[in-house]
Amino acid sequence: MIKITYFLSVLLLITISIHGQTSQQQTLSKIEWLTGKWNRTNGKPGQTGVENWIKQSRDKFVGNGITLKGRDTIFSEKLQIIAQKDGIYYVAYVEENKKPVYFKFTEISDTGFVCENATHDFPKKISYQMTGKKLKVVVSGNGKSIDFEFIK
Repeated sequence: MIKITYFLSVLLLITISIHGQTSQQQTLSKIEWLTGKWNRTNGKPGQTGVENWIKQSRDKFVGNGITLKGRDTIFSEKLQIIAQKDGIYYVAYVEENKKPVYFKFTEISDTGFVCENATHDFPKKISYQMTGKKLKVVVSGNGKSIDFEFIK
């Protein structure tokens, strides 16, 4: 009897874990519109910015952001959106930080998402909102906000 109870408990935990992962992956499929090359339209004069995104797997998008001044790279970041058991995360790898910064998704729809990390200095909140072929990204926190506008 103890063996059967143990077996059923383990089976239940595995089922819950698989269901949670599948649910996160289904939710992540809402942002497939993000894939592709996005060119920044509101950069400073003489600068160009681009964000590129690909869907690497059912639970992972990989991107990079770059800003050029002429032919010189003045900013670069590696980005990921990953589905984990406890939620979906936007992960930024930038030179200023020794470790990647995780922002947990707090909202997601077919046209946008919001992710937050209250313990990070700046930004604390990142939002992506798509309208047609235009994308607006807002990074904010501590009374400061920066808008990035892109077109596909």
